[in-house]
Amino acid sequence: MNPIIDHISLCIERGKVDIRSPYPPDLKGQPGADEWARDALEQGLSPESILSACNTGMERVGAKFGRNEVFVPELLMAAKAMNAVMAHLKPHFQAGTVKEKGTFVLGTVAGDLHDIGKNLVSMVVAGNGWKVVDLGVDVKPSKFIDAIRQHPGCIVGLSALLTTTMANMAKTVQEIKGQLPEVKVLVGGAPLNQKHADDMGADGYAPDPQGAVAFLNKAA
Repeated sequence: MNPIIDHISLCIERGKVDIRSPYPPDLKGQPGADEWARDALEQGLSPESILSACNTGMERVGAKFGRNEVFVPELLMAAKAMNAVMAHLKPHFQAGTVKEKGTFVLGTVAGDLHDIGKNLVSMVVAGNGWKVVDLGVDVKPSKFIDAIRQHPGCIVGLSALLTTTMANMAKTVQEIKGQLPEVKVLVGGAPLNQKHADDMGADGYAPDPQGAVAFLNKAA
């Protein structure tokens, strides 16, 4: 593997955004994801290989998160580093040199204003080659349905952090399935588990961003 690809994966895993970033302390003053991604493209490495490096880095930090070796701040820094890479890759998506896998419509359900988990999922999914349509927070079922109609063939992701808004999530799933039964719906968030997803009638449950990517890649 090209050493630049290894550097990109490491910078994503460790949350090293660019050379100016003081985080993490042991990499202070060293190039970050931003510089390595630019160098990779200048040396003729394919956007696909750079995307793959992002995926590898996020898989590693995601596994650490699952083992309680890192926490949400570290995940956010990893996502920020990946965003730096995506800024370099965006023109290649727009030019059609990198084919997007599909469209993922994502939002936090009505009554819930939490977006950290949703934003992490958005960044990781985008880094794996999907077009993400982020509807934000406190999203009513009608807004999800309008977005689905605007993006035929999309997959939908519903997020909730509050136990009290799980009822709104269930209602959203039911309204989507009632009007557009062919649409695949993925749910996630701290209060949920697979049984909740099954009871709501969702097609899948993701406990973390990598779980969302796995579901999307399988459903595509």
